[in-house]
Amino acid sequence: MVVATDPAKERYGAQAGPAGRWPLFLAGIAALTASGIAARAEVLPMLGLGAVFGAVVVAVGAGVIPAAAAWLSTWRAARALAGFDADPSPHALTGGDGATLLVTSAFLRAVTADRAATVADLLAVHVAVPEAAMARLLTDARTAGAARRLVGPLAVTVRQLGRDRFLWRIETVGSTQDGAGAPSFPEKSPQAVPQAGNAGGADRPAEGLAEAIPAALVKIARDGTIREANGAARALLELGDGSFPMFHDLTEGVGRPVSEWLADAFEGRGLNKPEVMRRTAHARDLYLQVTLGRVVEDGEVLIIAILHDATEVKSLEAQFVQSQKMQAIGQLAGGVAHDFNNLLTAISGHCDLLLLRHDASDPDYADLTQISHNANRAASLVGQLLAFSRKQTMKAQNLDLADTMADLTHLLNRLVGEKVRLDLDVRPLKRVIRADRRQFEQVVMNLVVNARDAMPGGGSIRIEVHEKTLETTLVRDRAEVPHGEYLVVTVADTGAGIDADALPKIFEPFYTTKKTGEGTGLGLSTAYGIVKQSGGFIFAESRPGEGTCFTLYFPAVARPLASGDTPGPAASRARVPTGDGVVLLVEDEAPVRAFAARALRLRGYTVIEAADAEEALARLEDPGLEVDLFVTDVIMPGMDGPSWVKKALEKRPETRVVFVSGYAEENLAENQARVPNSVFLPKPFSLSDLTTIVHRQLAA
Repeated sequence: MVVATDPAKERYGAQAGPAGRWPLFLAGIAALTASGIAARAEVLPMLGLGAVFGAVVVAVGAGVIPAAAAWLSTWRAARALAGFDADPSPHALTGGDGATLLVTSAFLRAVTADRAATVADLLAVHVAVPEAAMARLLTDARTAGAARRLVGPLAVTVRQLGRDRFLWRIETVGSTQDGAGAPSFPEKSPQAVPQAGNAGGADRPAEGLAEAIPAALVKIARDGTIREANGAARALLELGDGSFPMFHDLTEGVGRPVSEWLADAFEGRGLNKPEVMRRTAHARDLYLQVTLGRVVEDGEVLIIAILHDATEVKSLEAQFVQSQKMQAIGQLAGGVAHDFNNLLTAISGHCDLLLLRHDASDPDYADLTQISHNANRAASLVGQLLAFSRKQTMKAQNLDLADTMADLTHLLNRLVGEKVRLDLDVRPLKRVIRADRRQFEQVVMNLVVNARDAMPGGGSIRIEVHEKTLETTLVRDRAEVPHGEYLVVTVADTGAGIDADALPKIFEPFYTTKKTGEGTGLGLSTAYGIVKQSGGFIFAESRPGEGTCFTLYFPAVARPLASGDTPGPAASRARVPTGDGVVLLVEDEAPVRAFAARALRLRGYTVIEAADAEEALARLEDPGLEVDLFVTDVIMPGMDGPSWVKKALEKRPETRVVFVSGYAEENLAENQARVPNSVFLPKPFSLSDLTTIVHRQLAA
């Protein structure tokens, strides 16, 4: 049943309404009066008669003809509306100003008792200003013949019928009505009409798909076509205002074709379960968390996809996985390096023993020197592995960077070659840093060599050293540098630079930007490990074509009044000392133990050997055995070095100790601090290293 909402207020348009009829009616009365005056004139009797007839025609036309036309238009619209009276969706007929004229029975059922049966009142339940939404729909319908928009949870369709009549259909989003229960319009379906604001996969960006919602929403058809995309989705996916691509052409990474994933969603499988996907053919890595829901519109099943930018979450996940991988590789590298250090100690040690029996004129001397030289190179490579795993043995000392860089300049000039200019700017420094001199030099050399390789045609490298005070915490590249005093070292070049995608990966092990065969990928990871082990920070900034700059922050400490940390040239050339005393040597590696025992005996010491801690403690059970020094490995099967030494010192508290290990000293630091009169000797060590430290301990 089609019901007139208020016949007394029914309007027929601007020209047919009361405001439009009264001027014409008054004009008719004026014409009739004029005709009467003219009729009384004796000169114009015929003219007066014509004026009377014209006034009557004007008066009738002004009131009757427009009213008849408006009534006919309303009658036709009412007949069209009557065809939808059985439709469960509310329908209404309005004038051009939005005033409701007729409604269906479903419309009356949808309106609450406290509201009038008008389109504005029905929409007012869901939106604050329904008149604004109605005005936009009417404007679009006048332009394109039909329009469709989402108004809150309602899908509102408007079609123009005649000159100034509009048919409204109001549906709830997600309705499951099929074609039998919701007949389409007699002329053509609204989806087939070009609609203002409807993307339709072709014309314009969708304005009707929840434009105000900050979440990215797309509507997907069964064939994968994107029907609509709201503003947030277009911005996220960087879609233009033209036709949209297929959804499965935009994304990948669910473990199977996206088209199959969508097909399952259309069948009701996998709905409301978020999946992380990657945006294809994008300038940067863009990851999307996509959740699918299913709706039915005019009998057609569609998919609504909610998209969230998951790039940051994916990045954090990748960083966590990378940190676990780095930790695993670091543990592997540390274990392998420890075993290698034992082998290298035996190789270089026995080579030193052979060199003692040969002079430079001996034919075998050159071969022995080569063996010793390559053993030292292998030790340097092991040091890189340990530096990467941050388990490198570190001999921290007070370093004056001005002196250190001055001594290193000559070597750096030889490294860069003739095509590259090296500029060094070291400002006056009041403070020093605590670091291993050899490791610091290795960091600088690695950075300089990389800078040189980035400038095959030549260029310049500038190294600056200066003091800097951080008043507040410096946050940079996900690292936080605490406030305090620092010595800052920068190494900048004018080379090719590093791409933005590669820059975050340069400190990863085995990652290199060089050509195959030209780099190991350990240079920068080694530098990173050394700097972090020294308590510092390293940052890189680069732009392709503009060069690269590495910035290193080292905590600054006060310059000591007298520093004896750095041995001078005379100390390094000192004669290997000899002495006497009883040394208990505990080492589980037989080749290392054999070399160390022979080396100490050659220097006049009495050596008692033990293969493990248990054997050492058993020997010490003899009260008549006097031992002046314990030389022990740290990591051994069974009881470790610090543990058995603590037990032995309970009965021999004055005995001095030398710990040896292929692991970092920092792993021993806590235990060593609890052992009085103890020092640390890292592996691999030479004959002179061992005998020198033993002599110092016994002479102390």
